[in-house]
Amino acid sequence: MCGFIGIFGPDGTDVAPEIYEGLLAVQHRGQDAAGITTFTDCFHVRKDKGLVIEVFRDEDMLRLRGNLGLGHVRYPTVGGDSAEDAQPFHHTYPLGVAMAHNGNVTNVADLLSDFVHNKGTRLNSTCDVELILWVFQDELSRRLRQSGQITAEDVFSAVKNVYDKVHGAYSVVATIADQGMVAFRDPFGIKPAVFGERRDERGSFFACASESVVLDVNGYHRTLDIGPGEAVFVGRDRVPVKKKLADKPHRPCIFEWVYFARPDSLLDEVSVYKTRRRFGVALAKQWRDEGAPMPDVVIPIPDSSRDAALAMAHELGLPYREGLVKNRYIGRTFIMPNQESRSSSVRRKLNPIELEFEGKDVLLVDDSIVRGNTSRRIVEMARAAGARKVYFGVTSPPLIAPCPYGIDMASKREFVAEGRDVGQIAETLGVDHLVYLDRDAMNEAARTGNEKLETFCNACFTGDYPTGDITLERLRDIECERASRRDNVPNA
Repeated sequence: MCGFIGIFGPDGTDVAPEIYEGLLAVQHRGQDAAGITTFTDCFHVRKDKGLVIEVFRDEDMLRLRGNLGLGHVRYPTVGGDSAEDAQPFHHTYPLGVAMAHNGNVTNVADLLSDFVHNKGTRLNSTCDVELILWVFQDELSRRLRQSGQITAEDVFSAVKNVYDKVHGAYSVVATIADQGMVAFRDPFGIKPAVFGERRDERGSFFACASESVVLDVNGYHRTLDIGPGEAVFVGRDRVPVKKKLADKPHRPCIFEWVYFARPDSLLDEVSVYKTRRRFGVALAKQWRDEGAPMPDVVIPIPDSSRDAALAMAHELGLPYREGLVKNRYIGRTFIMPNQESRSSSVRRKLNPIELEFEGKDVLLVDDSIVRGNTSRRIVEMARAAGARKVYFGVTSPPLIAPCPYGIDMASKREFVAEGRDVGQIAETLGVDHLVYLDRDAMNEAARTGNEKLETFCNACFTGDYPTGDITLERLRDIECERASRRDNVPNA
């Protein structure tokens, strides 16, 4: 899970300020590192570890000139924890290409063998987007040698080369020096990508981003969601050209609506806000149908469960209260790099309002439970604040399988649901009653926003991986790499 934005503006404009604003809008998608790369007659780069406001200074923004640019916020899944793994990446030879992505390449070892061992390529990082960049530019440079110029078909051929060789889930934006910008989405469309346009007195601006909110804050009109296996290229003629280059079933990641995306985003024409409200209504009906005990009050675990909790309270005819106050200067614990930093940050992040808990039967609502450590700490806080009973509602099913597509969800053995039924999970969390949203109800709540979306990627709930190439051996390799990286991250 990362956030990106790419902008192609009119000649003579500088797009870095807009990129900066866009990165602030998707800071929730990654807090490990941030970067911006722009182009005039050369590439201008600033990237480092840290939040957006920490990485970019005034002098950096003055130096990041040009009408072609990319920005990225990183959440690490593949690669190390150094500044060298921050995106975007760029090559200057045989032609200038800069690239950023959201997602995860699952056949990294195969690509390393092809490019590093067999072709003598030397990489600058351990980040998988650099491999996508090599595959893309390898084909683009081959086409350039043949014709001496770059056309839209040449760019699409390079994207097709990526689809043929790079497995996994990814949405990508790239700028091509003196040519334009291309954006594309993996053949199954697991990771989102939106495209927008804006016109003012200076001319036409084009942007691609990982969430529509990035376009909104910069005044772009969202013109399309890039589909599975689709690419959009804007060349020097400033005319967007779209082409479908792969024919796989669309399997967007349901976790985008459950947790990742901002509520004010639209993904694949589906409102994140409305979908979360539908999650809450569905969970309320399930709570009632299962005969679960009725609480005195419904309290969300902020922030991403708020909309669902409010809808659930309304459906059950119960009061909704903000009983947990969030320190907004603490990051999202789910995407922190190691377990110790996650655990130690919970109390810094949330503080209970005791008046909303004291002497009451409380229903806490959250979007998901991964390892269970954060949930258990919150339940302990609720009891310490005076709650008589603590119930727990989750707007997604139990997580049982690791995600190889760009979510650092832990190994299978770390999931709180591994080897436990719902009653045992409730006991582990220390709650008096626990209800998970039914998987079909979850999918239907999202599908209601766009009936063309027949099926979502539910791999983390089922272990059924849509790309069809995820083996136990590959999962073990990914698990070992992630465990090694987490173990070597200094304590926060």
